[in-house]
Amino acid sequence: MGMLQTMIQAWKIPEMRRKLLYTFMMLVVFRLGSNIPVPGIDRMQLAAMFDANSAGLFGLFDLFSGGSFSRFTVFALSISPYITSSIILQLLTIAIPSLEQLAKEGETGQRKIAQYTRYLTVILALVQAIGYTFGLFRSVLSSNDLFTKIVIVLTLVAGTAFLMWLGERINENGIGNGISLLIFAGIVSRIPTTVSETIRSLIAGEVSIISVALFCVFALLVVVGIILVQEGNRRIPVQYAKRVVGRKMYGGQSSHIPMKVNQSGVIPVIFAISLLQLPMTVAYMWPASGFAQFVTKYLSASGYPGVWVYFVLNILLIIFFTYFYSSVSFNPAEIADNMKSNGGFIPGIRPGRPTVDYITKVMTRLTFVSAIFLAIISSIPTLLQHWSALQIGFGGTSVIIAVGVALETMKQLETQMIMRNYSGFLK
Repeated sequence: MGMLQTMIQAWKIPEMRRKLLYTFMMLVVFRLGSNIPVPGIDRMQLAAMFDANSAGLFGLFDLFSGGSFSRFTVFALSISPYITSSIILQLLTIAIPSLEQLAKEGETGQRKIAQYTRYLTVILALVQAIGYTFGLFRSVLSSNDLFTKIVIVLTLVAGTAFLMWLGERINENGIGNGISLLIFAGIVSRIPTTVSETIRSLIAGEVSIISVALFCVFALLVVVGIILVQEGNRRIPVQYAKRVVGRKMYGGQSSHIPMKVNQSGVIPVIFAISLLQLPMTVAYMWPASGFAQFVTKYLSASGYPGVWVYFVLNILLIIFFTYFYSSVSFNPAEIADNMKSNGGFIPGIRPGRPTVDYITKVMTRLTFVSAIFLAIISSIPTLLQHWSALQIGFGGTSVIIAVGVALETMKQLETQMIMRNYSGFLK
């Protein structure tokens, strides 16, 4: 109800209404593009290929592309190359001093890194498009001449570049994180298809009503748990000492530092799933190779013992990226310095290094809880679907991303409304 009330209040404000409409129209453009087919593809053979390989990685790719992958539309590559390039650039920022210095230069440095990310996105999209055209999808091409293949490759690369542009336009003129919203739209678009397929399976007797009911209860508990963790925070008390400046006395009041339980949001889940897709993407480019057979058996969620390897790697990567992203987005030393310069201190903790150590310890504990929660929620549904006959089109990873993006978008909407009210008051 609070989310709906926020939307209603935002809709009454002309400026916020324009941003909401802009975001909505960009998502409509994304969904329209997801239905524009790539030229030079035999649709009958494409449908037959996906009927035979509907599970595993095919289903995963199709989920995050909003159905574009199975229909091989202009957005078939989805936004995955951009996410992968973002991961690479963030890791290189730590390894390469020049990039690290660039990241500390504020807005100018961030724009430069964003430019490098775009270049790398186009390169990765080009490599992936060539692999799909000359490898995975070569059997469904209507013509085998070089010109047709070049057109398909350029179309796929242009589609990814356009999605990247859409995401950036949403960031500048809309509400929320553009890239996350595109992933969110792709996931949500599969809900009607999933519901209809589940009803069809119920009617055919392939699954029981008890299995569906248990899944619905589990999904509800997962959503509630995600909201609790996303909204949870630890408040560190801060006391400000009294000081006299001129004839006025400042300080003396109490405050707190709100530390979120899940400091990194849904980024670790998105990063983990993107890295897990890499070897399987390469494998599907050359499906007849020994490498493809190895990946399908040992690194795929649909293989055995690959489901266990996938399960463990997913947990480890989520834990790693949760700690990594939390350390990047939250700097205890900077917070401690700001407190000290303003005469603030944590009761019972000396200013300076002891304060940094205390904040770091609290952050580490919170990050551990967040990492374990994200890992469990994103991994358990994979095992449940592997053991049961109920094939749901989205699992824990999708739910985490969808709920997390929805919450973050609503927070940004509320923040912009508050800032607008402050601006109007100051005017």
